[in-house]
Amino acid sequence: MMEGDLKLAQALARISTNNSRSNSPARTGSPNPGADGGGGGTATADDAMKTHASMVLEKIQGFRCDSSLTESDTTHAASGYFVNGCKSSSDNPKVVVVAPVTHSMMITESHTTGIWPLDLEGHTRNIRPDSEQYSRTRSGTWPRTRSLNAPSPIQQFGPCGRIMKNSAMVMTIQDPASQRLTWYKPPLTVLVIKKVRDATVLSPFVQLVKWLITEKRMVVFVEHSVLDDPLLSNQPGFNMTRDKLMPFREGKDDLTDKIDFIVCLGGDGTLLYASSLFQQSVPPVMAFHLGSLGFLTPFEFVNFEEQMINVLEGNAALTLRSRLRCIILRKDEATGKPTKAPTSLLVLNEVVIDRGPSPYLSNIDLYLDGKHITSVQGDGLIVSTPTGSTAYAVAAGASMIHPSVPAIMVTPICPHSLSFRPIVVPAGVELKISVSPESRNTAWVSFDGRSRQELKHGDSLRVTTSIYPVPSICAQDQITDWFDSLAECLHWNVRKKQRHLDELSDLTRSHSSSNDTLDSLDRPDTLDS
Repeated sequence: MMEGDLKLAQALARISTNNSRSNSPARTGSPNPGADGGGGGTATADDAMKTHASMVLEKIQGFRCDSSLTESDTTHAASGYFVNGCKSSSDNPKVVVVAPVTHSMMITESHTTGIWPLDLEGHTRNIRPDSEQYSRTRSGTWPRTRSLNAPSPIQQFGPCGRIMKNSAMVMTIQDPASQRLTWYKPPLTVLVIKKVRDATVLSPFVQLVKWLITEKRMVVFVEHSVLDDPLLSNQPGFNMTRDKLMPFREGKDDLTDKIDFIVCLGGDGTLLYASSLFQQSVPPVMAFHLGSLGFLTPFEFVNFEEQMINVLEGNAALTLRSRLRCIILRKDEATGKPTKAPTSLLVLNEVVIDRGPSPYLSNIDLYLDGKHITSVQGDGLIVSTPTGSTAYAVAAGASMIHPSVPAIMVTPICPHSLSFRPIVVPAGVELKISVSPESRNTAWVSFDGRSRQELKHGDSLRVTTSIYPVPSICAQDQITDWFDSLAECLHWNVRKKQRHLDELSDLTRSHSSSNDTLDSLDRPDTLDS
């Protein structure tokens, strides 16, 4: 965000505050005086402020308005810049929030009588939070009443204690439920990634690329190896489409700033491959379930045209799947000097450090923000994102974490200790992993199952959360998609239902069984019988 844009937003906050102080008594009545015909033509300072707000928004380049903000969202505002927050004379909070273009710009006033949001054209909407119209304007597939983020904690503890104020307190976290896809210009180029060595994907692949080229007039990029598949030549109508495709080679052709949109046809591996192609900003990814598991591929291919049109029109929710930035530093063990340039990779699932072909235990030192935490003695260590928590990590005994939770998971692989449990650390920390000087062998590291290489004595691996997530398009929303995947792919908590007890028969059985107690067996008549 430019300094001039920030000053414009701050000026807007000051103007809105001054207007609220001079006209606070008018807020006790209708949210929009004169809207019902009575008192028409009496413009309030609110109207002037709203007009000025729309003018300011036009001047802030690269931002837009979003009308999906609610009273709760003023507490859990969009990630980016919390520009100004103040209170009017009526002690109602007024908040101005400026967010990056990928998360939209939102300006709202939170009052006890209603909400005055600005729509995409800069016009105001007078919608009460308890109205049906308000529910329909919420983002997502159902009216959300709460933020997915935890509530902001109070900053005063008891009569004397409070949190010390500092500049870091101005940052806020966006509600993941408000993350919606928007296009600032129509996407023109699309990258189609299909599952390799799978004949069942060929027909959907041909249908999709033909539709994108003929109906949407888009430039379609595909892997060069896809065009070399001899089975594709047997697909009806593909030879006419073949010459219109743009082939690329991994590692040779740079796709940065060339792709507007990504479509995956296959399983979770296609999404991981798409992530590896973009080591910085990743275009929005739409993944169709045509593979084996499909935990990360929520879309079905049956009605792909309708689903593609909805996404291309901007009608979709997003899950921002965080990635890990992994840097390998090579140093000579004797001299301590770097031997090679650092290697940097971004991973979507996990980075795995293991003992490789050695029969000895791994002996790996783990540091967190420079502090030695522990030494891992076992088969290895998994450092994963929340997205990767349902992959290798869950097989190693870790918990499953929703992808919107900002965290890094550290999971040991078969540790030689009964007390070494998986841990979750904040997403902002830096982990350092190195081979212990006392280790009998080296270690091996792989990134999302690829780029496997040896980690020798003196080398170190540094892992942090990347600023470049993978924007995964949801079929429904962030919550529904994830729990549907847990149920359908992992059969989470699948169990036969316990039968209910019939009260009458239960009482009868209890009464009859009470006659067969030890006391009854002591009676002579019982013994005689």
